[in-house]
Amino acid sequence: MTGYSDRINHAFAFAAKHHDQQVRKGTRLPYITHPANVAFILARYGQADDTVVAGILHDVIEDCVRENWTREMLEERIGEKFGTAVLETVLMVTHRKVDDDGNELDKQEKKADYLLRLAQASDSARWVCAADKIHNASSVLADLRRTVDPESVWGRFSVGKEGTIRWYRAVHERLKELGFDAPILAELRSVAEALEQYSDIGAGQSGG
Repeated sequence: MTGYSDRINHAFAFAAKHHDQQVRKGTRLPYITHPANVAFILARYGQADDTVVAGILHDVIEDCVRENWTREMLEERIGEKFGTAVLETVLMVTHRKVDDDGNELDKQEKKADYLLRLAQASDSARWVCAADKIHNASSVLADLRRTVDPESVWGRFSVGKEGTIRWYRAVHERLKELGFDAPILAELRSVAEALEQYSDIGAGQSGG
């Protein structure tokens, strides 16, 4: 991709509208900074417009359901504005709340379901998945490097430090297991390892 197309600009506008008033966990940063960074990562690797657009929209269905925007309405609108391929990619990287039998999933079951469904995911969805996790893990690492209180960063996550690190490692291992050998996978591994190593150093320092 050599520049930003009208579709990408429209996707940013759509995502900004639906993520309005949302902020990144534990910060004051507008949430739109996350999908924007996911898009930048995908563009840096030369991914096609459809994949970049899906990266911009990847959290809309999961995080933007509200009284006047149901999940079904969001799906329909994304499909109409950006096409079936983009919608399918977004759906594949959206954590499901219920399984195929209609059973409600708890947090850990959602993560297990996400990893399982990567087997059916397109390459586009796997690219978006990797870019999403790269930015999330990089953000945690940056916050840890800035703070004098690492526990305040890990406290944002219900699964804590070990669970968070384990999650990024699990996504990398799952993509590798499925034969996804795109160059972005090496970056995901590097960021996950850096997060784990920094956490070990921080734990040693805090422990005296």
